[in-house]
Amino acid sequence: MALDSAKKSEIISKFARNERDTGSPEVQIALLTERIKNLTEHLKINKKDHSSRLGLLKLVGQRRRLLRYLRKKDFDRYTQIKETLGIRN
Repeated sequence: MALDSAKKSEIISKFARNERDTGSPEVQIALLTERIKNLTEHLKINKKDHSSRLGLLKLVGQRRRLLRYLRKKDFDRYTQIKETLGIRN
C-alpha cells in the first residue's frame, strides 16, 4: 500500500516549503492523506481486511496529531493545507 516514488516526489514538490523540504508538517500531512485515500479505496473492495483497517485508523490518528500541531504553531498554514487537501474537522 506504499506510494510509488513518482507520486511521492510529486506530492513533496507540491507541498514543500523549499526544494530540500521533506519533513515539514504540510508534506507529512499530504503524504498521509494520499495513503489514507489509497487504503480507503482498498477497503471498499476488501471489506474483511481488518489488518488494513487497523493501519488506516493509525494513519488517521497520526494525521490528526500533525494537524493539531500545525494548528497550534501556525493557524494560516493549517487552514491552507485543510482547504487544499479537502480535510474536514
